[in-house]
Formats: sequence, structure tokens, C-alpha cells
Amino acid sequence: MLKLYIAEKPSLGRAVADALPKPHRKADGCIYVANGDVVSWCIGHLLTQVDPEVYDPAFKQWKFEHLPIIPDKWKLKSVAQTSKQLSILKKLIKQADQLVHVGDPDREGQLLVDEVIHFSGVKGVKLKQVQRCLINDLTVNAVKRSIQQLRSNQDFIPLSTSALARTRADWLYGLNLTRTYTLLAQKSGYQGVISVGRVQTPLLGLVARRDKEIEEFVSKPFYEVLAHCQTDNLAESTFTAKWQPSEACAAYQDSDGRVIVKALAENVAARITNQPAQVKSFTNKNKKQIAPLPYNLSGLQIDAAKRFSYSAQQVLDAAQALYEKHKLITYPRSDSRYLPRNHHQQAQYVVQAIANNEPAMQKAVTDANLSIKGRAWNDSRVDAHHAIIPTDTKKLSSSLDIVSKNIYQLIARQYLSQFYDDYCYAECFAEIEINQGLFISKAKSKQSDGWKILFPQKETESFLPNLKKGQILHCQKGEVVDKNTQAPTHFSDATLLAAMSNIARFVQDPELRKVLKETDGLGTEATRAGIIELLFKRQFLQRVGKTIQATEVGRKLIESLPDNLTLPDMTALWEMQLDAISQKEQSYQGFVFPLQEQLQNIITRAISDGPQALVNLPASPKGFKKPFRKRKTTNTKGGFKKK
Repeated sequence: MLKLYIAEKPSLGRAVADALPKPHRKADGCIYVANGDVVSWCIGHLLTQVDPEVYDPAFKQWKFEHLPIIPDKWKLKSVAQTSKQLSILKKLIKQADQLVHVGDPDREGQLLVDEVIHFSGVKGVKLKQVQRCLINDLTVNAVKRSIQQLRSNQDFIPLSTSALARTRADWLYGLNLTRTYTLLAQKSGYQGVISVGRVQTPLLGLVARRDKEIEEFVSKPFYEVLAHCQTDNLAESTFTAKWQPSEACAAYQDSDGRVIVKALAENVAARITNQPAQVKSFTNKNKKQIAPLPYNLSGLQIDAAKRFSYSAQQVLDAAQALYEKHKLITYPRSDSRYLPRNHHQQAQYVVQAIANNEPAMQKAVTDANLSIKGRAWNDSRVDAHHAIIPTDTKKLSSSLDIVSKNIYQLIARQYLSQFYDDYCYAECFAEIEINQGLFISKAKSKQSDGWKILFPQKETESFLPNLKKGQILHCQKGEVVDKNTQAPTHFSDATLLAAMSNIARFVQDPELRKVLKETDGLGTEATRAGIIELLFKRQFLQRVGKTIQATEVGRKLIESLPDNLTLPDMTALWEMQLDAISQKEQSYQGFVFPLQEQLQNIITRAISDGPQALVNLPASPKGFKKPFRKRKTTNTKGGFKKK
């Protein structure tokens, strides 16, 4: 019986072949192994959506009367650059008795190989018997374990369906709205393309609105009152407590509760000076902070941006090389921060590899307690892929470039922290009453470093003496502290990724904000870097020092489009629904059909409003070309993929 392994890309195919019986015989686009089985591969996406004019030649021209373009039956075509490999695969699929799907362990990797299998005409029993091989680690032993743990590909139909829904929704949304607003802009004399996308446009909106908020920000003074208290005459017994204004002071506060009338603050300070104070409550608790979970891609990108000022794309490229080329880390496009429980058995080999690859981390490895098995090992939080961790490959990293070396160190340190004790600290909280006013004081002090010893940074500690409820103190003086409101800061690589990862904070609809999870975001782990880079390429975003800001064209575009297209609300809801499809909690039809109706309403409204909203657009930027017209695709997963 001939078994065909279909990998997502050549590097993954070679890793699969290395784990199968030798000797091997290399052929055109595939590798035959000793037991007669064969390994072949895609080169990223071998198939892509057809151009609109394939559905109707009239669609080649951009006209309002064609919109929205919604295919009755969706069609795919081969990608020209990789059509030869598709032909090889189709022939091998026809010859094979058993198919093994070895796409990357995410929803796009699932769809990528599924599309080829269906495009090749596989049906019936043969389709139902397709097996799924999930590979997170390209080392030989890890791949062998994955091959021994094959699952039915039928288990992953919901994941593939969610990816299909996303692909088609992006096509419908991007193509139709780009044509709609480009045609409207042309009526106003604008010669460029108004590129609209379900993720890129709200992301640009986040940046443009933040920039505008900073520009229009007017700093305003506010005032705090500090009480300098002491328990006795010793200097070390002195501490400060901050005034908490009562409801009676509401007329003298801004919307954030800050006191904006200095006379009130001065009056409070005078009334508490040289007055007795009484402790209303006091707590002194010992607390613990557990180690941060291993990285998913966004977490890695955010930390790398904070520490090294790397862009999201730089981190993704380095991580992909560490995974594919060097085999030093596991699958990098993961959205999971957890590990399978049985993976704990590999810990001793992984930490040995870290010590070998990073001599500077040998002490951290020596001090690690491998008997610790914390919250990171959780089977219920792991499905197709797990967190990004080092592999057990022992390969001196001197051959790595500096970016890859730094990324490896981050991943290794985060993994090692799982084998350290909790960070322990004491936290005190006191409520003090002075002349009928309430003041609070907080203090925090370290007890033991625990895992934080791996992340050296200066800890800010504060002091609060051991107090007792009812204790009488003395307020030496009240002090008015003049402050000014601060403008928000421009987005950076780290904060923009954080915003995309937790979009609920930026959603305006309060009802939608309630149902969004903390992990619901704009785009996916695998696509966020590409979306940000796309906005730079289209000259909608620019770098100003270490910040990311909208260009004039980008800002004008956001000002020109309806709010519902530029806010993250709708896109965040889409991402939540796509995740629900992958979890069997929503159907494909339940997502796509309402989308089509919504699309019709948006287009109808845009046409009825006319082009007046777009009259202030500046001259079109250089290098713009109409999208969806035989565009060059971008190699993001080892192959060619449409944005």
C-alpha cells in the first residue's frame, strides 16, 4: 500500500523523510523512502482564488453596477510559479492508497493541504481515510513521534472550514469595498486605489486615531494631596499616604476623578497638617507571582520589540529560520502558550540543548528544578500546536546572526523560567483617616527572586511600617503635588502588536466588548506581521524614530471612510466567529451569509452617500497598482500567499 505524505513546504517534507526508513531516492518534487512510501510537498499555497473576470468577463472593468461580486460557486486556480509542483502532487495523490496531511499545525496550514487534496478529486472512502500528522518540532526524534501519533484528518474539518471562511470573507470584503471606494474617490479626482481590508483598515484606524488624539491633546493641571505620617519620632517610621476624595468633591474633579481645583487640595493639606491620624485598616500579605507562560508568536514579538526594537516581521523571519533551517525551536506561528503534559519528559534534553547552545545560560540551566511541573503543561489548552520552546537540538549557535541569537535566548529563558520557584513578595495596604478625610498607602517588598532572577531588572520597593487597626499616628504635614495630564504615546511595534492581540480594549460597542475574550484580536498570530508590513508598503504607515505613525494619506483615508469600516468592532467579531467555527460552535453558512448581506448594505449606503466624503484625499502615493488584478503574491509560509 503506497502512503503519500503531503507536507506544506519542502523543508517540512525533508524533515518528514529524514524520520522515515532509509535509503531514500530523490525524484522531481518528492522523495521515495525505503518502505515504498513517498514524501512530497506544497510550496506554500499552490492554489489561489480566481480573478473576478473568470466568473464574468465584464468584471474586468470596475463598475458600481457589478457590486457586490459574490461567486455562486467558488473557483480556485494554480499559482503560476508552482504549477509544476501541483501537477506532481496530483499525480502522486492519484497513485497513493493512503494520504497523510502534513500541513503546518494552524488553520491556514490545514486548509492549504486540504485544498490540494480536494482539487485533486479525492472523494469517498479515500478522503475519509486521510490522516493528519501534526509536527511542531522538526528534529528527527520529534518528527518520528508525530508520525507515530497520526490522527484522522476528519477531526480537523472545523479548523479547515474556519480558514476557508476567512479566505472567502477577505476576498469578498477586500475586493468589493476596494472597488467601491476607489470608484467613489475617482469621481472626486483621486487617482490612486482606496485599498480596504477587514484587518488592515481597522488597524490603520487604530494608529490614525491615536495620532490625532495626541495632536489634539491639551495638557491640564490636576492636584494630589499627600499626608506625611509617622508612628513615632524615628525617621524610619515616616511614610506617605494619598488622599482619596469623597463624593462631596465630585464637582471639583474631572471625569477620571482627578482634583482640578488647587484651592480644594490646598485646603485639605492645611486641614491635615499637624493633626492626629487613625489607622482604619491594615493588611500585610505574602504573595506569589508564577512564571510567565512560554511564548506564543505575539508574546515573542512583543517582548522582542520591547527589548531589541525588532519589528514583528523581523521576529517572525528569525523564528522561522530557527525552526526550519536550524531546528532550534518548535513551530513559531503558534497562538498557544501551553505544552502537552507528556512533553515534560523531554525537559532534561531541552535544557541540556540550551546549555550547549548558549553557554551564558549554563548557570540558569544548572539552577533549574526540572521536577517543577506548573500551569504551562495543560493538555486541555493544546490542540494542533503548542507554545514556542527550544528543541533538544545541540548545535552551537555561533552560526546564528545576532537577531536569531537574541530571539533564541528569549525563547530559552522563557522556557527555563517554568522550572523556577514563584517570585515571592510582601504587599501592605493601609487606610488612614485624618480630620475626616480618607488616605491610603501601599507598599511592596521582595522576599525571594524565584523565576525573576532570569529577568534581571531593578525592582521598585516601597516602605510601610507594621501598623494596627485603631492605631493613632501623627500627620506631620499635608503636601499638594502639582501634576499635569499626559498625552497618550504613539504606537510602537510592541504596543501595536499588543493592541492587535487584545483588541477588546479598543472596541467601542460596549455589548461586543463584553463578549470578546481577552485573547480575541485583529488577525491571527501568523498574519499580524504581514498586515503591518503591508500598511508600510502601501505608504499608509511610517516609522518616526521608534514609533509607528500614520502618513498623511493614511490619516485622510481613515477620515474619508465610514466609521464602521475603520473601527475594530466588526473585525473583532469576525475573528471571534471564525474561532467559533474551528471549535464547532458556529457554521460556515452562519458566518458567510450575514456577511454577504452586510456587504450589500455597506455598498448601497456608500454609493448613495456619493463621493463627497473623499474630496480631501491628497495626491495618490507612488507605486500604487490596482489590487486583485494578477498581483504578485507574498511568500509568507514557505510559498506564495495572497494578502
